[in-house]
Amino acid sequence: MQQKIVPNLWFDTEAEQAAGFYTSVFTPSRILSVTHYTEGAPRPAGTVMAVEFELNGQRFVGINGGPEFTFDEAVSFQIDCKDQDEVDYYWDTLSEGGEQSQCGWLKDKFGLSWQVVPAGMEELFADPDPERARRAMQAMLGMTKIDVAALQAAADGVPTA
Repeated sequence: MQQKIVPNLWFDTEAEQAAGFYTSVFTPSRILSVTHYTEGAPRPAGTVMAVEFELNGQRFVGINGGPEFTFDEAVSFQIDCKDQDEVDYYWDTLSEGGEQSQCGWLKDKFGLSWQVVPAGMEELFADPDPERARRAMQAMLGMTKIDVAALQAAADGVPTA
């Protein structure tokens, strides 16, 4: 079935570079098409206008629209990770050249925001024991990259060194 909603990402001139980066980070992924501006367009003829790409089966379009708009944290992409190794991989790879923030959030080198989330984190926050959930939340609020073991230890009330 064709994807009905396709996120479009507005870049100044970096859509092709970004698509290449994102397809190198996520597997399976691929670039589907590259279109170029024609004569009479708002950008020089022959320059990349849009890149359609797919990350883990999710289609995206990167548009080289100009410097008028930039990304901010109002929109982010969440990466659900199965374990700490995946958290580390996505965190380290996507934050290189970007900015690390709090609570598992980062901006990549293109300014796009990502949330790198380990499996089980939401369950800790929804634990039926409110004190356990509170401890997990407090631990997460003090983290940049999420440390799964430290989050679990905090929920369990185990002091960390």
